[in-house]
Amino acid sequence: MKVKVQTLDAKAGGDIQLDDEVFGVEPRADILHRVVTWQLINRRAPARAARERADVARTGKKFGRQKGGGTARHGDRRAPIFIGGGKAHGPRARVFTSSLNKKVRALGLRMALSAKAKGGQLIVLDNLDMGEEAKTKALQAKLGKLGFGKTALVIDGDALNVGFARASSNLEGINLLPAIGANVYDIMRHETLVLTRAAVEKLEARFNG
Repeated sequence: MKVKVQTLDAKAGGDIQLDDEVFGVEPRADILHRVVTWQLINRRAPARAARERADVARTGKKFGRQKGGGTARHGDRRAPIFIGGGKAHGPRARVFTSSLNKKVRALGLRMALSAKAKGGQLIVLDNLDMGEEAKTKALQAKLGKLGFGKTALVIDGDALNVGFARASSNLEGINLLPAIGANVYDIMRHETLVLTRAAVEKLEARFNG
């Protein structure tokens, strides 16, 4: 698959040949759903358990008479109705983890990349170098010409371009990732996927290496 490369100034930067094994796979909703579900489950933090009646360090001695005190017949300060007592039916300690075959995860990422390429939602940039114009206002004007859409995920090579990252930090809907951090969930939840030449090389090497 041949795609046109643009510069940040919306000028033609030549063509690039995308590997069909990475960007030409037929997407399947069930595979994408499995990978996204796996990602979201593993993002959940562990649930901390509350201290219940058996976990609270308070006396178990009966603190009043059974009759004649004019109060209820309490026998334990650990009861949930008292301040400092254990919680009734509190949350249990849970760890949320899920496993997914490595081949399915890799297939899901290739399908996500292919879905953006086939849907016309893929933009390839020569690089993200802005030089001395690494300002938010200047970048906003450039992005308007490139057609990034309401939300865009920008993926660079080994490391993010510092000037572009600083200039885009205040722009709503623009998120950046290095190539190593490319994942199905972030790709699918953004309207446009933006790759640099370096990102394309890294992603193709990741699957063909």
